[in-house]
Amino acid sequence: MTEYRLTGLSCAHCSEKLEREIQNLNHGSEAKIFYNTSKLILPDGIPLATVEKILKTENVAIVKPNEEHSEDAHDHSHEHGNDKKLLIQLGISTVLFIVALVLGNKIPWIASFAIYLAAAGLSGYQTFFKGLKNLFRLKFTIDTLMTVALIGAFAIGDYKEGTVVAILFGLNEYLEGFGMRQARKSMSELLKVAPKTANVIVNGEVSQIPISKLQLRDVVLIRAGEKVPSDATIIEGASSFNEAAITGESMPVEKQIGDALFGGSINNEGTIKAEISALYEDSSLAKILHLVEEAQETKTPTELFIDKFARYYTPAIMLFAVLIAFVPPLLFGADFSKWLYEGLAVLIIGCPCALILSSPVAIVSGITRSAKNGVLIKGGVFLEQLGKIKQIAFDKTGTLTSGKPVVAELIAYDDRFMDIASRMESDSLHPIASAIIQKAENDGVKIGKMDSMETIAGKGLAGRLEGNAYFMGNESQIPDGAWSDKARSDVRTLKQAGYTVVVAASEWQILGMFGIRDALRPESRELISDLHQIGVTNTIMLTGDHAKTAEQVASEIGMDTYYADLLPEEKLDRIRKIQSETGKVMMVGDGINDSPALATADLGIAMGKGTDSAIEVADVVLMQDHLLKLPMTIRIAKKVRKIIGFNIAFALGLKILALLLTLPGLLTLWMAIMADMGATIIVTLLSLTILIRSKEEKIK
Repeated sequence: MTEYRLTGLSCAHCSEKLEREIQNLNHGSEAKIFYNTSKLILPDGIPLATVEKILKTENVAIVKPNEEHSEDAHDHSHEHGNDKKLLIQLGISTVLFIVALVLGNKIPWIASFAIYLAAAGLSGYQTFFKGLKNLFRLKFTIDTLMTVALIGAFAIGDYKEGTVVAILFGLNEYLEGFGMRQARKSMSELLKVAPKTANVIVNGEVSQIPISKLQLRDVVLIRAGEKVPSDATIIEGASSFNEAAITGESMPVEKQIGDALFGGSINNEGTIKAEISALYEDSSLAKILHLVEEAQETKTPTELFIDKFARYYTPAIMLFAVLIAFVPPLLFGADFSKWLYEGLAVLIIGCPCALILSSPVAIVSGITRSAKNGVLIKGGVFLEQLGKIKQIAFDKTGTLTSGKPVVAELIAYDDRFMDIASRMESDSLHPIASAIIQKAENDGVKIGKMDSMETIAGKGLAGRLEGNAYFMGNESQIPDGAWSDKARSDVRTLKQAGYTVVVAASEWQILGMFGIRDALRPESRELISDLHQIGVTNTIMLTGDHAKTAEQVASEIGMDTYYADLLPEEKLDRIRKIQSETGKVMMVGDGINDSPALATADLGIAMGKGTDSAIEVADVVLMQDHLLKLPMTIRIAKKVRKIIGFNIAFALGLKILALLLTLPGLLTLWMAIMADMGATIIVTLLSLTILIRSKEEKIK
């Protein structure tokens, strides 16, 4: 299979027709044309010259590799030339139409006819030739509808209406492509973040090479303002980096020796050296860009339905137009010219452009806008599901919480408590020790050292200071003689609240105790509140922690439901049970331990700054560890669904209304023209409003 880029592909209906013709060739059954991304996939064995000949019938061409590179260089698409030509033709046609209209009866009818014909021919000749060819082949497409309407209008002497049909259909064709071009343009700007070259250091010399030639462990020089060529690790220097293209994070991120860099992020100030850790095609950025492009190529159930509907709709409209034109005169003796006129109006109003456009522009706009926010949606089908979801299950650790312990409660019985506790934990690398040291530093405690220290496996620490023995850890590590009734009561209270308890004591008294827990993400409470506001009716927390801890966290952030003491495989079972009892559920996890549950849920959302496992396992990836991106993305998905629903209802409703006017003979060509044009313009512009990002999206 070989992939080609196409230029001039501005009509969704035409792309389907071209795809079917190519599939009818020998070895062509698996050929695919992706309208959203202007791509052609050809199986091996198909003669390219034959394919190019088929494409040429719709003014579509394959972009040659050398043209593709030059296109990147001068930053415009060859489609612009075709657009300009079409607009010039439409402009001249409009001028000729106005001239004929103004001169009116002042010139011979033959001259008037010639001007109208020239105006119609100039703007509609491509449609006319394609339609005529299809008519002889008994292929009923949009071009066939318009060709019959044009011939009929001129045949019955309605030159003005016929010319307007030609001009406005030409404008319609332009507008149909305009929406997708704008969505593609927005996407192409997103794709420009990919670096083109790298400054490689070899034997102390710096040379510039294409990123495709980068090798693992190559050392690259990255100056201020330059892009990181591929995923890498800093080995010299420090700087801040703009990672917005990858994670959607608007604030610069400080990096130093040993820190990982994303390919495509921008070095803000200092010059650094970094070692390449992934070939560009395996980098986070390359995977993201590939996923975003791939996402546009998938069709939603709505789009598939519209495609199927349009396939039968056009011939049905042709048949209806014939019945309207001939049944009243033949069966009821009605005026033939009047009903032929009504039949022509039916052909024009029957043009399915607006209906075909109702979904793809909106879908691509939604995926593009989400990608700019650092959220990857792997296809329109997932975007559509995201807008429908009512239940969301969250893994607790690393998702609703940071995964790092913090001191949440502190009870001191002696002034020496924090001094002794910080001394005993000062050399430990345990996460709980780090939490205690952080608390001591925040409280302004000067951290000293014990005279001697010993670790007691499974219990805690024992140490000596100035001849006195001290102990720290769980209850079993503390001497029986140190306990008081109040201390034992306080330990029970902390445990019941779901805390891990760490006690510090001397041989004869308890100095104090810490209540330790996994730190909640600061945005978790706001997240759940936002989800409830946008219509999520059941938020669920899944955790391996014991019930008391789960209850406290769920209560604090406002979760609707929680399930505790779950092993990874039990999370999977719980997701299945929720699906069977209450319907579709979305799962949000870190993309590593939660892979089975993410894969089983109706929609899997992974967190983590571009980790391979997160990208591979989930349907949606939050590239930045920022939970508030989730309700933001659901709002976009809901807007996309709402606009698609309105587009379909509006396009069909307008046509049904106009078709009903034909029964009493009230539909005019002018009404049909305005209704068809109006629907196309409104559907296109509404879909493009999805690209407009809110202030909140630009800040968060």
